[in-house]
Order: sequence, then C-alpha cells, then structure tokens
Amino acid sequence: MIKYIARRVLYMIPTLILISMISFAIIQLPPGDFLTTLVAQMSAQGESVDRSQIVTLEARYGLDQPFYVQYWKWISNIVLHGDFGESFEWNRPVSELLLERLPLTIALAGGTLLFTWAVSLPVGIYSAVRQYSIGDYVITFLGFLGIAIPNFLLALVIAYISYKYFGQSVVGLFSPEYVDAEWNLGKVLDLLAHIWVPVFVLGAAGMAGVIRIVRANLLDELHKPYVVTARSKGVPERRLLVKYPVRVALNPFVSTVGWVLPLLLSGEVIVAQVLGLQTTGPLLLRALLSQDMYLAGSIILMISVLTVIGTLISDILLAWLDPRIRYQYQ
Repeated sequence: MIKYIARRVLYMIPTLILISMISFAIIQLPPGDFLTTLVAQMSAQGESVDRSQIVTLEARYGLDQPFYVQYWKWISNIVLHGDFGESFEWNRPVSELLLERLPLTIALAGGTLLFTWAVSLPVGIYSAVRQYSIGDYVITFLGFLGIAIPNFLLALVIAYISYKYFGQSVVGLFSPEYVDAEWNLGKVLDLLAHIWVPVFVLGAAGMAGVIRIVRANLLDELHKPYVVTARSKGVPERRLLVKYPVRVALNPFVSTVGWVLPLLLSGEVIVAQVLGLQTTGPLLLRALLSQDMYLAGSIILMISVLTVIGTLISDILLAWLDPRIRYQYQ
C-alpha cells in the first residue's frame, strides 16, 4: 500500500507542473495584461497616463519579459520560497489573499462533499431496493430536477424565499459583526449557521448524480448469482445487502471524489458571486477580469492541487475497499 501511494504521489508531480503551465498560458491568452486593463480604465475615467510609470511597472512585475521567463519566475518562487508573487490589483502578496479565502473554500467544498455522500448513499440504496415504488419515482424526479436546475438559480430562489417570507438574509458566510472579527467560538457558530445554504446549493446537482450512480450499480448487483445464492442460504436481507452488493456498488461511489470535488470548486465561483461568499470564487473572477495573472494563476493552481488530491484519495479508498484491485497493476 505504501508503494502504491508513493507511486501515485510521484505521478502527481508532472501532472501539477503541466497544469500550472497550461493555467499560466491560458491566463495570458487574452490580448494585453493587467497594465493594459489599468490604462484603459484610467483613460475611460479621463485620467492621464504617464508612460514612464507604465514602463517602470512593467519592469517591476516582469510584464516586459517573455512568457517562459514570467512562468519560471513565478513557479520557482513558489517551489523554492513559497512566494506566490504580488497581486497587481490588490497590491498585496498573493499568499495573504489565499490564506484569507482558501480555508473557507476548502471548508465549503469539504462540507458539501460530506453532505452529498451522507444523503446520496442511503437514498440511492433505498431507491434501488424499492425499485418502481412511489418513493423511487419521487427520488428519480427530484434527482432529475436537481441536475436540471443550475446552482446559481437555486441560490437566487433560496435567497429570495428566505428574505421575502422569513425576513432573513442568507448572503455571505458571516453576519456583519463577524466579518472582520478574530476567530472565536462565536464566529465558528455563526459560520455554521450560514454555511448550510451554499452547502445545499452546491451539493444539489452532485447529490442527484451520485444517487443515480449508486442506484444503477446496486440494481446491477442485486440480481447477480452470488446474491441469489446467499439469499437462498438464509442470510438475513439487511446483512446480505450491506455485506455484499452495497460494498461492491460503493466502488463507483468512492471514485466520484475525483470528479465531484472539481465540480464543487468550479460551481462555487458563480454561486459565491450570487450569495456574496468570502471564498476564492469572487477573487478568481475578479483576477481573471483584471488579468491579475499571479493571483489568478495561484488560485487555479491551488484548485488543481485539491482536485489531484481528491483523485488520489479516491484511488486509495478504491484500493482499500475492493480486494480485486491489486497494487502491482496500478
């Protein structure tokens, strides 16, 4: 198992290097750079632009250098010094901005993933065991509804209903008095009181998809000969269900970590804008619009790292869960 994990971690290194190169290149694909955007904004507001100042800023941020030089400067500082560079727009170290927003993003994604699993597994099992029952039809209908409705639309509906009929605002992760406060028990409880809305919104589509996966795979296992044989030998139905078909059907359920996590992080960008969340979503969108390449590149890199780690976790869980998977063949 140790060798398998070490091999998978080694595979992650070239993957992350390639992702960082592609991400940095994509950010620079639009014409111009941060200073071009800044000059355009200043000109639109009727402010004069000092060309010497622009040249000085280009030299300071390395914007006058080729792409590969800028990339090497950025990635080498991250690897060797843990320095993600300076945010052009915020005029602050990128690491400070990440420390403010990334923990909340990870907490939101992790909470959503746990919520998705906690609901999807029992509901998917019930839907398979009670196939073609009223409950199965209701779950199927709600599942298709969850897949069809965009996350941001669901967020708007919940925000409107909460304010219109209950007089409560569900915007943000904290109450106004806790936004800039130091972390304490009160702030943690306030976060828990607000985080359920984005967790439900982000988990709706993923939960619906996972329920369909669990139901389909469990239905496939329930009619196999080994289940019929165990049932004929008098094994209690509940024990039979948990010990054999559910365990086998968990394989695709566990493997969904690899694709549910990036879906949560990508969907969080729009939902965070709608609900005013203090996460990396609005920060990334603003950095992309202003071509703040160090900030945008660092956020995309961090999201990529989390995605690759999610895939690693799913592979390890699969190897541990299913004895048919042999490490030497991975």
